[in-house]
Amino acid sequence: MGLIGKRKNKKYGYKPRHYEFDGESSPFSMGHKFDQYRTTVGENQGLKGKFKTAWGDLRQSSDKTANRRLIVIIAILVLLFLFIIGFDLSIFYA
Repeated sequence: MGLIGKRKNKKYGYKPRHYEFDGESSPFSMGHKFDQYRTTVGENQGLKGKFKTAWGDLRQSSDKTANRRLIVIIAILVLLFLFIIGFDLSIFYA
C-alpha cells in the first residue's frame, strides 16, 4: 500500500553446514554486480535524497561528448518527426 510505506525485503541467511568462516565476506552472499559502484543503492533515504545523490553522481561523472551526441540525436529525431507529420517550418522565418 502506498500510504503505509514499502516493506523491507527479507534477507536470505543461508549458512552451509561445513563452512568455516575466515573473517572475509561469505562466498554465498548475494549482492548485485554493480552495487559497489552505485551511490543510490542502500538504505531508503526518501525520494528527495535519491534525487540529490543521483544528481550529484551525474554532475561528478558527466561526459561532455556523450551529452552532445545525445542532444544531436534528439534534435534529429524531432526534426524527422516534424517532417513526417508535415509541420510547416516557415512560421519560424520572417
